[in-house]
Amino acid sequence: MTRLSNTTLDRLPAKVARPSYDRASTRIGIVHLGLGAFHRAHQAAYTDAVLAGGDLAWGICGVSLRSPETRDALQPQDGLYTLAVRDGSGDRFQIVGAILESLVAPEDPETVLKRMSAPETRIVSLTVTEKGYCHLPATGELDEAHPDIRHDLAQPERPKSAVGFLVEALARRRRAGIAPFTVLSCDNLPANGQTAGRVVARFAALRDPELGRFVQSEVAFPSSMVDRIVPATTDADRALVAEALGQEDRWPVMAEPFTQWVVEDRFPAGRPAWDATFVEEVEPFELMKLRLLNGSHSTLSYLGYLAGHETVADAMRAPGFEALLRGLMREEASPTLPPLPGFDLAAYRDQLIDRFRNPALRHRTWQIAMDGSQKLPQRLLGTIRDRLAAGQPFDRLALGVAAWMVYVRGADERGEAIDVRDPLARDLAEATRGCREAADLLAACLRFETVFGRDLPASPEFRATVERALDGLLRDGAARTVERFGTV
Repeated sequence: MTRLSNTTLDRLPAKVARPSYDRASTRIGIVHLGLGAFHRAHQAAYTDAVLAGGDLAWGICGVSLRSPETRDALQPQDGLYTLAVRDGSGDRFQIVGAILESLVAPEDPETVLKRMSAPETRIVSLTVTEKGYCHLPATGELDEAHPDIRHDLAQPERPKSAVGFLVEALARRRRAGIAPFTVLSCDNLPANGQTAGRVVARFAALRDPELGRFVQSEVAFPSSMVDRIVPATTDADRALVAEALGQEDRWPVMAEPFTQWVVEDRFPAGRPAWDATFVEEVEPFELMKLRLLNGSHSTLSYLGYLAGHETVADAMRAPGFEALLRGLMREEASPTLPPLPGFDLAAYRDQLIDRFRNPALRHRTWQIAMDGSQKLPQRLLGTIRDRLAAGQPFDRLALGVAAWMVYVRGADERGEAIDVRDPLARDLAEATRGCREAADLLAACLRFETVFGRDLPASPEFRATVERALDGLLRDGAARTVERFGTV
């Protein structure tokens, strides 16, 4: 079958949207670290629309920090790929052309640094997941003992981490008299711009105190809130896209119709006219999304996986899940949110439930369950801290935390192995080995200070509530426990 490329665009069916701009005349103005499916379904699609509007200064250089797989798939396709938008009403296909160059950082860090240091590069954006910031999730501070951070301090011109690349490129621009780029975090972290700024400035200060002061005073780190459900691409998805295109696309991305981007408008070097919501302060929107969507998603993923449900939509059809999530969002998470004048929070919660029900996406619970040690502090534990401070119950949130503790043991309710993908997977498996009683499992997990901090393990109410949820899960299993919670 013919492979998708610049030369095959005119052979696509009329129903497939494609770039209407001259890609050969487009210049790279954005370097994006973390060339994964989410970026290609979200920020790259927003940028593609800007290019289609005639502003050709904002092409993207995508950088993979670990694996060459995405580059190897996109390079023979001239950077083109399919965005397939799926829901119950049918599928819509669009060829996105915003990514003009794909690099793999471990293969050639110098080329990446040169691209980041180029005067034309005005924004460096990131989707490197929570663990990519090399920070301590419980505090948000730079993990100075992280192996990649120690490597990058010793060999700054051959960095491994996103933080190391950012600081070395900013240092080179400073020496050359080139204005710094804006660092735009698009990851699911509270105040993600502040987190990025804090770890980057600290790393820079460890290299050179003067460089640290420069980063702190001269580099912009706007926060943003991103929202779109983007499942991992499967072979069945590739076959679906090939049939629709009449051409082969090695790495299409699948997404729901809903998309949202709220961005703090702080771009000293300029920015594209993205069709985003630009605000002075993104934190209220970010907190809403983290605690309602992401908190519910994580709770559903661990409980759903343990109950034997492969996808989010499968779990949503099972007894109790919808009622559990509605109760978590309405009764426990929403009261912790700051005021959002003019925003209909009830309608947003209803919309989330509808999105979770989307049967066309096949978003796997196992995928959402990845990296839980990095996600829990933002998605569930922060909400629990606020509930504790207010003297309010948090039984549903505690059930999500308890389900994670059961999940990271590495075996499901039938005794079959779970492929736990987490930076702490080995340590968690070792700590929880042989823990069959709720009290033992709780004690083993609470030793991980980077996840729970010192305050939660010291809270009798937190320990008692999570132990109660654990006891129910271990005794009755996830399906029966959710069904019971769903009737509360």
